[in-house]
Amino acid sequence: MNVREIAEICGLEVISGHEGLNSQVNGGYTCDLLSDVMGKARSGMVWITLQTHKNVIAVASLKELAAVVLVNGARPDADMEEQSRSEGIPVLISLEPCFEISGKIYDILKTR
Repeated sequence: MNVREIAEICGLEVISGHEGLNSQVNGGYTCDLLSDVMGKARSGMVWITLQTHKNVIAVASLKELAAVVLVNGARPDADMEEQSRSEGIPVLISLEPCFEISGKIYDILKTR
């Protein structure tokens, strides 16, 4: 399953990083602590967070994550959007809180 399919199924808004929408997703990680994501997330995961600054994309790039999903309708700041475009890492927006969107993405991935 790729990022585009997850975005469509979950009704996520694609903000930036469109060139990465065909990246394959093999799991997810929900956390707001950047150091925890650096230590535990794995390549190909979708990162679900409420953080909206460019350091999120730096960590996503370092860990080769497939995409970042912002929760509660949070919008990325301009630096994050620019970094997302530069790195080709999609930033998606969910109106739902972490718990709900994490569960939906988990269910999608476990059935595929």
